[in-house]
Amino acid sequence: MLGDERSIARGAATAAELAEAGVVAVAFSYIDNSGIGRMKGVPVGRLSEAAAWGVGMSPVFDAFLLDDSITASPSAGGPVGDLCLVPDLDQLVVLAAEPGWAWVPVDRWEQSGVRHRQCQRELVRSVVARAAERGLHARMAFEVEWMLSVGFGDEFVAATTASAYGTNRVVELSEYCVDLLRALSGQGIEVLQIHPEYAVGQFELSVAAADPLTAADRTLLVRQTIRAVSHRHGLHPSFAPAAFVGGVGNGMHLHVSVWDDDENLLEGGDGPHGLTTRGEAGLAGVLTSLPALLAVTAPSVASYLRLQPQRWAGVYRCWGLENREAAVRLVTGPEGASTGAANAEVKPIDPTASPYLVAACVLAASLAGVDAEARLPGEVTVDPASLDEAERAALGVERLPTSLEEAVAQLEASDVLRHALGPELHETLVAVRRAECQLFADATDEEVVAATLWRH
Repeated sequence: MLGDERSIARGAATAAELAEAGVVAVAFSYIDNSGIGRMKGVPVGRLSEAAAWGVGMSPVFDAFLLDDSITASPSAGGPVGDLCLVPDLDQLVVLAAEPGWAWVPVDRWEQSGVRHRQCQRELVRSVVARAAERGLHARMAFEVEWMLSVGFGDEFVAATTASAYGTNRVVELSEYCVDLLRALSGQGIEVLQIHPEYAVGQFELSVAAADPLTAADRTLLVRQTIRAVSHRHGLHPSFAPAAFVGGVGNGMHLHVSVWDDDENLLEGGDGPHGLTTRGEAGLAGVLTSLPALLAVTAPSVASYLRLQPQRWAGVYRCWGLENREAAVRLVTGPEGASTGAANAEVKPIDPTASPYLVAACVLAASLAGVDAEARLPGEVTVDPASLDEAERAALGVERLPTSLEEAVAQLEASDVLRHALGPELHETLVAVRRAECQLFADATDEEVVAATLWRH
């Protein structure tokens, strides 16, 4: 509730602690429907008031495109109206790589005191609540990939050309990697691993799983920290899905498991590879909704430069145990590992996506599968691109949308995602995606890469 005494008191106490720690300002942070991080900075002395009443920000940002141009839908766009950005102080973090700053994710409220119907964090909560009604909860973790360029020019100049997954890449950038790990640890982020990835100058970082809202918050914080540490080292990070035409781009794969109390539904059952009945149904629900989900998980025109066969991007609608070419990869973990390790990796996701929208929509699709008692198609145990069309058809394997236009059409027709998002946000997402398609309607692949390389 806006303006309650508890928020005022909590904000005052937090402000005093932050001032004692040398914090001067707090970044009120959220991400828009094009996957661009937005913020407003609040001096620490105003945190008490801001925690109670929020800070103003126009709802027009729901209709912003990635180049900061603006579209409109009946539910978004235009100069009229104002929202309140209300900080979630339970998630506030003092930024280790940005001295004097703290960071906090925000909920968006109407000035009338009701939550904004297009608030992405509230969307996650609503789907999590639907899961709880069924006695279920989810754990999620996003992998973060990025490429490092030397300096801050428009061209990408790889900070290291050492081998993919190679020791030399870390040797060349060892101080950078250590500083990044120290900063994340200082902010309470549990890093599971960091390693050089396949593309030139590329790294990947994995963090521990959490509830869906925390996982999405954490992804924003991780990316801000990567950017801050990179800049301190004179490096420019790109989170774009494509840094080069024809090259392997950056992904943001999601690992997810669904639980009933302390029972992981992806292990210990009688189904394929130990899936329980509801675990299988949840994965089947994700597979069913994948064509529409792509407008959420791969939401930019540039996304489809990355989504190519035989690049481990998951462009075929199929599943398989440890199959990195399947859109849904089942991970059971090594024999003898602790129970609870099993999860599913949803692969056709990249950093132009909002992690909140991804978390909410993937979970909603999974719940739709559970409700429908859906069953998985046959498992694909090879690279689906190696099969001919008849073999893929026999297994029910389909190519996912190959353009944003195709994915948007699927999103518009999806009752599952319309219900999950609500009519206003569903309508706005369709409008934003169509406007971005129009933005690049006459662009070459090279022009798309150049326009999106540094935006996210």
